[in-house]
Amino acid sequence: MDDLSTGSDSDYSNSWVSWFLASKGNEYFCLVEEDYILDRFNLTGLNTEVQNYPQALDLITDNLDDDIQDEFRTSLEVQARFLYGLIHARWIITSRGLAKMLDKYKRADFGRCPRVLCQSQPLLPVGLTDVPYEKSVKLYCGRCEDIYSPKSSRHGSIDGAYFGTSFPHMLLLVYPHMIPPKSGPPEMSPPLGRIADGSGNESKRSRRTREDTETTTDGLGEGVSTASAALKAERHRPKIFGFQVHEVAKLQRWQEAVRDRQIGRLEALEQENR
Repeated sequence: MDDLSTGSDSDYSNSWVSWFLASKGNEYFCLVEEDYILDRFNLTGLNTEVQNYPQALDLITDNLDDDIQDEFRTSLEVQARFLYGLIHARWIITSRGLAKMLDKYKRADFGRCPRVLCQSQPLLPVGLTDVPYEKSVKLYCGRCEDIYSPKSSRHGSIDGAYFGTSFPHMLLLVYPHMIPPKSGPPEMSPPLGRIADGSGNESKRSRRTREDTETTTDGLGEGVSTASAALKAERHRPKIFGFQVHEVAKLQRWQEAVRDRQIGRLEALEQENR
């Protein structure tokens, strides 16, 4: 699921990690410090998940022999990317890893929420599962507590397991001052009049996206039950190591009770109109 774009030979000659981070499509990743990678305790269990684990680790740490055959090296590159992604998921929930990702969050490197009422709130990457090769990475908004797909297909092909299910909620737990307000402009919103692409005028792409959305919405009128559509909608449940975040879980129970009452009203109205 990872993007196989390549960097320049000069980047590769410096180090494998710097080449990997400089490759297009890998902007979501941060630098995993070498001492963390070299500590085998941090890599416990990864040898059973990655093929050619010793050689892949040597490639990441720039200790691989130069006389490796080209065919084997190509497959080894894929395994090295996979291994670095799994290490990255563990690194970004450490104190040093969270600090690095916090800098990227402050710069809005992961994009901004497309929802109007969120007022360009910066997003955080999140995995829907910790199991590799199942789900691609999504973007979590701490303001509306919803998840979105990345705009770029390069970013959309990144495995969600490279970030894990706990990361964004762990970051907001460690840095509570970064929890966005539910109303009013967020602290990290762009200057007034700017939009996500950085220009003062509305871009053609954003207008086209809005028009496509309106066209799609117009076709949902007849023959579709509003109540059944609401029942099918799934909510993202913030979890840390599999456990729901307490305050969020309490809020979601209240929100779901309100939604159930609203669905009951919709069902009653639909029966009256039949």
